[in-house]
Amino acid sequence: MAFNIGMIGTGWFSRVHADIVSNMDGVNVAAFVGTSQEKAEQAVRGFAGAKAYSNVEQMLDATKPDAVYICVPPFAHGEIEAQVVERGIPFLVEKPLGTNLDTPRQILHEVKKAGLITSAGYHFRYTDAAIKAAELLEDRKIGMALGYWMGDMPQVYWWRQQEGSGGQFIEQTTHMVDLLRCLLGEADEVYAAFAHRAMKDVHEGVTVHDVGTATLKLKSGAVATISNTCMLPESDRAGLDIYTEQGVIGIQSDKLIVKEKGRTTEYRNAANPYLRESEAFIHAVRTGDASGILSSYEDAFKTMEITFAAMQSAETGVPVKIGE
Repeated sequence: MAFNIGMIGTGWFSRVHADIVSNMDGVNVAAFVGTSQEKAEQAVRGFAGAKAYSNVEQMLDATKPDAVYICVPPFAHGEIEAQVVERGIPFLVEKPLGTNLDTPRQILHEVKKAGLITSAGYHFRYTDAAIKAAELLEDRKIGMALGYWMGDMPQVYWWRQQEGSGGQFIEQTTHMVDLLRCLLGEADEVYAAFAHRAMKDVHEGVTVHDVGTATLKLKSGAVATISNTCMLPESDRAGLDIYTEQGVIGIQSDKLIVKEKGRTTEYRNAANPYLRESEAFIHAVRTGDASGILSSYEDAFKTMEITFAAMQSAETGVPVKIGE
């Protein structure tokens, strides 16, 4: 029996996931749901037997997928997950979980009540760099970390609008916040300062901040600063540098750089983190063994708490306690 996947969303990322899972043994992309029938019809091309839908409920009832991938903009979360959870269908959802905490909090409540297997698209956790970093940090004393996501402004209308994306820290820099949690543990408090510097004059309808910095106090006693900008003409860099008593461990999108005792060592990523992510999720749904899933919906909610707290702090000018 084929394992059928329903893809909700027709953007680039849904295609990335669909290409990966369609090449896995016994896995079949059964359907795409788009915001229009035309978009869905375009998405199913190249996936033999896949059906196109413009309505989530219709796809779920007609296809009865074994699992779904939810790859939609931040503002579109809520009703989709409610439909999926109501039918008891496991799902992998792309980050972030929403533009505020209210919707994800309600979804999390329903997910836990249903006992559903879930996964969130924090692919950095599945990179060779992050896995090697975790191993190296076991016998090192972490003092602090510096995270950064320095780039340009994505050319989609909803990303530029606060109510559409939640802003860069919530939509993009969330990856560095999540990596920080994964490797250094949970945060107690965050203080942030965001600003509008250039993009309002460059693009029409921009309401998101284009620069920002957040300082975090961690439960371990370590501290961290994570900064971002989307005002550059082109993408610059993204990563997390961790400072220990033995030197610096730096995670980038394609490698790990370790600087210790006057020596620099690089570990290049070899495996595809998106493949690892899907393998872990589909294995969990097939067997009930979710140990390979590195970020569940519940875990991803904790990352969302921090990014949303940073936004609150930037708006109010005062530190925000996490989880309050």
